[in-house]
Formats: sequence, C-alpha cells, structure tokens
Amino acid sequence: MINKENVTIYPWQTDVWALLNADRLRLPHALLLHGRAGIGKYDFARYLSLSLLCGNKSELGHACGLCSSCNWFKEDSHPDFRLLSPEQDADAEDETVNTKKTKKKTQISVDQIRGLRDFLGLTSHRSDGLRLVLIHPAEALNTASANALLKMLEEPSAGLIFILVAHQMDRLLPTIISRCQKISMPIPNEVHALQWLSEQGVKNAKQQLVYFNDSPIKAMNEQQQLSNLTEIWRLLALGDKLQAHIAAPILIENSVEAGIIALQKWLYDIVLMRFTQQIHYHLAHIESLRALAEKANLQGLLQIQKKINEWRKTALHPLNHDLQMESLLIEYAKIFTGK
Repeated sequence: MINKENVTIYPWQTDVWALLNADRLRLPHALLLHGRAGIGKYDFARYLSLSLLCGNKSELGHACGLCSSCNWFKEDSHPDFRLLSPEQDADAEDETVNTKKTKKKTQISVDQIRGLRDFLGLTSHRSDGLRLVLIHPAEALNTASANALLKMLEEPSAGLIFILVAHQMDRLLPTIISRCQKISMPIPNEVHALQWLSEQGVKNAKQQLVYFNDSPIKAMNEQQQLSNLTEIWRLLALGDKLQAHIAAPILIENSVEAGIIALQKWLYDIVLMRFTQQIHYHLAHIESLRALAEKANLQGLLQIQKKINEWRKTALHPLNHDLQMESLLIEYAKIFTGK
C-alpha cells in the first residue's frame, strides 16, 4: 500500500505495470486509469508518478526511493508533480470512506484547472523536462473544469503527462476519454485479495472482504473503524430494544456516510434473510439477523430501506445528521414491535 515510508504497488497490478514499463518511452500525454472502486487505482497512479519522476529507476521501472526526486515526492513537495482532487488530499486512498459531518467538496473546480497554467509555465527540475498532473477522481470534474482540461489535452505541453483516475468512466466527457490512453485496471481475485490481507495482518479476512464488497483496499483501510462497526452491529441486533438517542451518535461517529452504509448493509441482510433465508454481509450475525427478519414488519422494513437510500444521496449536505439518524433509528426499532 502507498504511504510515505513504503511506496509500492499491489500484487494484482504487476501485469499492468509490466505493460506500461515496456512502453515507457512512448507514453501518451494522457493516461486514464479506470475500473471499479476499491482496487487500488489511485495508489497505482501515485506509484507510476513516483517512478516516472525518479532519476535512478531500475530496469523494471521501479523508483529507487532514495534520490532527491523520490524524497520530494514522498514528502508531497515535488516541484514537477501536481495532484488535483476535490479535497486536495494526497494521502486519501480512492476507496476510503472519509466523509465528515460538515460539507465535503465533491467537485474539482475550474479554478483548480486554471491554476495549472502557472505550473505549466515553470521550468522542469528534470533534464528531460517531464512534469506530471494526477487528477483523482476524474469524474469529480464539473462541466467548466472538464472543458478547461479538454483545452489542455487538445494542445498538450511538451513533457507534460496527465494521469486521470476514474471509478465511473461514463461520467467523463467523451472528448476527454478520446484524448487519453485508457488502461483498464485489474480487479483482484479472491486468492490474491485474501493473501494480501493476510500479509497485512487482517483477521477474518474472508468475512471482511465480503463486507467491503470484495475490495481488499477498503477492508484494510477500515481496520481502525472495525471496533466502531462491531458496536454498531451489536446495537442494531437489539431490534425493538434499540435506544435511538444512544445509537445515533455511534453510527455517525466516524462519518455520516459510513453510518448510512452500515445501516444499509444491515437492512439488506434482514430483507435477504426474510426472502431467501440467507445473508450476504454479516456472516457472524446470522442468528441475530434471522430473529430480526422473523419479527420485522415487511412494509416498514421496505419503507425504511427507501428512506435511507434517499438520505445517502444527500449525506454530504450540512444537515443535522444526529437528529436525522436518531429519527431513522426510532423507525427501525418500531418495525420489530409487531405493531
């Protein structure tokens, strides 16, 4: 996993790495790394950027990690590299849920793109003149910023490479896509994912991989939040005995969106158990979910599912989330009372 002390790529990305390294001297002025969220595209893009800027890379294209360029990059101070993202957060993996209770930026603005003009006007610190711009996630470009970027892609500056990372390529302008070399990033198979999680010291890796939608990156990044999730599951298992005013702050303790997702997945398993006698996400809580599914008012269950799905669409808005979550949990408890 990418961090300032140990920069590397994931095992399931080695074939793509070899392909790009073989054609390193003929890289296009724009690359588009696309694929499902949670597979390490952003980390790969950073590693590729580090390698391209390294002055002492290996025959296989890997950065030395020791030269001044590598040190600048790992300290987020490389003069020939720019990262554009909604929050300008260079350390955030693309799959980590980190939505705060306050309003979060969700778009890359046109001013951010225009700000590249000063960067493009500077002289590169490398003898070959290479400069890099990483845009993540590319679908965060709004209409104005996308059009501003398009002009730069249509008339690329010498020695400049754009690397775009996209989870939803269909949200990009077709004209932007057409001016990039598209790289479909691989999805790790279960063997690779479980092996990697085991090497990272993740316990119950298979159950966690299922819970985090087969994304080993999410499973790894959420380890610090696992104790919070465990407490959330314990509270939701109380059914009609749940005290909403106590549970609500716990659900949104780490982030509003994380709490909503936890509740969505829990409700999904109750509905699934009701209709199929099976569950998907919470394998360790099958007995609790079976008991809840037997008691639940089906109409109320489906109504609360619809409400939370709608709420998730506005979860980034600066509303009173504590009261909203408490109100939702009161409804949740009522569907198990038999009334």
